[in-house]
Amino acid sequence: MAKQLRRKPVLSKKKVDRRPATVPESTEGMRLNKFVAHCGIASRREAAELVKQGHVTINGEVVIEPFYQIKVEDIVKYKGKVIRPEIRRVYYLMNKPKNVITTTADEKGRKTVLDLVADRVEERVFPVGRLDRDTTGLLLLTNDGELAQKMTHPSYKMKKIYHATLDKNISNEDLKKIQAGLELEDGPAPVDSAEFIVERPHNEVGITIHIGRNRIVRRIFSHLGYEVLKLDRVYLGGLTKKDLPRGFVRQLTKQEVIMLKHFTGK
Repeated sequence: MAKQLRRKPVLSKKKVDRRPATVPESTEGMRLNKFVAHCGIASRREAAELVKQGHVTINGEVVIEPFYQIKVEDIVKYKGKVIRPEIRRVYYLMNKPKNVITTTADEKGRKTVLDLVADRVEERVFPVGRLDRDTTGLLLLTNDGELAQKMTHPSYKMKKIYHATLDKNISNEDLKKIQAGLELEDGPAPVDSAEFIVERPHNEVGITIHIGRNRIVRRIFSHLGYEVLKLDRVYLGGLTKKDLPRGFVRQLTKQEVIMLKHFTGK
C-alpha cells in the first residue's frame, strides 16, 4: 500500500551508533568508489566523482583516487561522517511531485526527494537517475549502488515512458522525425517510440526512450520548436504508477526487485 509523504513528530531519542568505525573484513580490497556506493551514498559512477571532489577521507586524509583499495583498519568518512556498507538493501518507488529536486542535497536549500522520505526510510538511500525539478513521475530510491549503476548505464537500455504535454499540437511530420531519431547538439537522440496518446489532444505525446541524458525529452521537442508544459514519467523498467498517487512512496515487492535485477543482468 502506498504511504503518504507527511512528516511525523520525532518521539524517540536519536540512537547512538556503537558499531566499530573500521570497515568490515568483507570489504578489504574493495575499490573506494564501490565502497562508497555500497554505503548507500550514490551510484558507483557518482561515488567516483564524490571521491575526486575530495568529499571522502580515509584515516583523516583526503583520498581523491576512486581506485584506492580499502584496508580492514581504514576509517572512511564522507563529509566528516563515518560510513559503512549498508547490510540491508532497500528499494522504494516514488511518484515524484513537481518542484522537488532529484538529488541527495541542495546548496540552495530547496526540497529534495530525500527530504520527502526522511521520516519514512531508516536506511541511507539515493535516487537512481534524475528527474528535473518540473518533471513528475516514477523515481527509484535505493541503497543498492550496483543496481543503480546498471539501471542508469546505456548498455542495459532501461526502458522509460513519458507522457509529455506540449504548448501546441505536434504535426505528424515532426512526430515521424522524432521516431526516426534527431541529432542534438550533444549527439543522436534515438527513441524507441513516439505516439499520440489515444483519445487525447494532439499536444499530448507518449515517448519511450532508454537513453538518460540531461533533460533529453524536453530537448527533443525543443529541437523542433515545441515547449514541454508538463512531463510525467509513467513507466520505469517494468514499474508503473498503478496504485501510487502523486506524492506517495512504497517499497518494491520481492518480485519487482527480482524483475529489475533480471533486466540489468544482476
